Amino acid sequence: MKDQLRALLLQALDGLRTDSILPADLVIPHFVIERARSREHGDFATNLAMLLAKPARARPRELAEKLVAAMPANALVSKVEIAGPGFINFFLAAEAYHAEVRRTFAEGDAYGRNTSGGGKVAGVEYVSANPTGPLHVGHGRAAAIGDCISRLLDATGWDVKREFYYNDAGVQIANLAISTQARARGLAPDDAGWPEDGYRGDYIADVAKAYLAGDSVTADGHTVVGAKDPDNLDAIRQFAVAYLRHEQDLDLKAFGVAFDVYFLESSLYADGKVDETVRELIAHGHTYEEGGALWLRSTDFGDDKDRVMRKSDGTYTYFVPDVAYHRSKWQRGYERAITELGSDHHGSLARVKAGLQALDVGIPKNWPEYVLHQMVTVMKGGEEVKISKRAGSYVTLRDLIDEVGRDATRYFLIARKGDSQLVFDIDLARSQTNDNPVYYIQYAHARVCSVLRQAAEKGLTVDLDAGLARLARLDSEHEQVLLIELSKYPEMVEAAAEHLEPHLIAGWLRELANAFHAYYNAHQFLVEDAELRNARLALSVATRQVLKNGLDLLGLSAPESM
Repeated sequence: MKDQLRALLLQALDGLRTDSILPADLVIPHFVIERARSREHGDFATNLAMLLAKPARARPRELAEKLVAAMPANALVSKVEIAGPGFINFFLAAEAYHAEVRRTFAEGDAYGRNTSGGGKVAGVEYVSANPTGPLHVGHGRAAAIGDCISRLLDATGWDVKREFYYNDAGVQIANLAISTQARARGLAPDDAGWPEDGYRGDYIADVAKAYLAGDSVTADGHTVVGAKDPDNLDAIRQFAVAYLRHEQDLDLKAFGVAFDVYFLESSLYADGKVDETVRELIAHGHTYEEGGALWLRSTDFGDDKDRVMRKSDGTYTYFVPDVAYHRSKWQRGYERAITELGSDHHGSLARVKAGLQALDVGIPKNWPEYVLHQMVTVMKGGEEVKISKRAGSYVTLRDLIDEVGRDATRYFLIARKGDSQLVFDIDLARSQTNDNPVYYIQYAHARVCSVLRQAAEKGLTVDLDAGLARLARLDSEHEQVLLIELSKYPEMVEAAAEHLEPHLIAGWLRELANAFHAYYNAHQFLVEDAELRNARLALSVATRQVLKNGLDLLGLSAPESM
């Protein structure tokens, strides 16, 4: 609808230029067409006249009047009014909303999708957990956000590559190895000789037991066999990393999350990518030596201070492999790179972007894009849940899935904007009441299915094509509200994808479910009047389709009975 209104306004502008009312070379500024806050003021409004007034040297309201007069007639617009200093308010004909219902039938699962991405490649990196333990609830939030962003970009025409970056090198992996070795030697976390920074969760004992038994584990197509030797630290490290990568893969599979690319940090060193990146930075003159260390002039690219790249002992600081890794994304043709991270990573973002700019290979300043999420607090029985027996120190993603199921876990982790803190209420997520948003939304879908089953049981004829032809019968307030809410879906998909904010879909689905439940409670659908019955059922089936499409964008099921 917004696109059609924009086209009408652009035609009006062309007419005003042709008639020399506006200069032929007038540059049209970016203008918005927004939903009106109150139906008394129409369905949509635009600020075009006020934006054009100054360059056109005209009064906004007078210019608005000329624009309205020059607009071609359109059957979908019943009335146009000018309000305040020059807002143009559009009142749509009922047929505009009826056409949208017919469109949901015609497009089905594709309704709401668009091709604005043009098939360009977008890499979305998320979760990227160290393979040192089970995935915790924070990883779960990252998985939900990243997966939904990927689904939104796919729905708007991008060629999406989902990527998981394994930090399989460094101090934490070393701690994992010595922790597993300690367990293999029969030590427990409270025993003398336990590593000071060792991991204390019960899962370490499981890794050690599998290693000593000579078990085989497969991760990313590679199989590692336990060497059974508690003194072979390198073999223990390889086995422990593979074991925990495999466990994380199982957690993500249970969560409905999959990846196209698994990238190992260790490969950056093995393939010489880190050294190559450093050489490129030196060659382009963006580094200097001081105090025996190699520094990046990151202040030249917006960072608050220069950063050490290579310490005096010859080792690289942690942001250097991050630069090398994102450079590899650029080399792999990612026209858009999106990285979902916990908010604790915020401090490193500027230096990574500075390093990429310093490579002088044409990487845009806003590349990559970062989406950050805040912490999650888990509540049960009115009290905060802080630890898991398996992990020892935190709540795992698997704990939540076991408690409330995949759908509720995904919805609750995506329901709020990522940069806001989130309280996950297990009791609410498990409840089958209208207070539980995911239950409320899915129940709306199941209700439509139930009505259709009831019609069949009663032997009533259901003719949806006839219903689509009689949508004008739907003139109650509840039907008008539902029609308007349904028509918002394509805009919601576009906005959520543009801003990388899948919580917009989650919130809007609840609004749509609320509109349908209110309609269902206020009206009988299976009435004797076949014409009205078919019209109401057609509107209900359109609602079911849009609920299904929206739930799919969040990776949630659309049950037919509950």
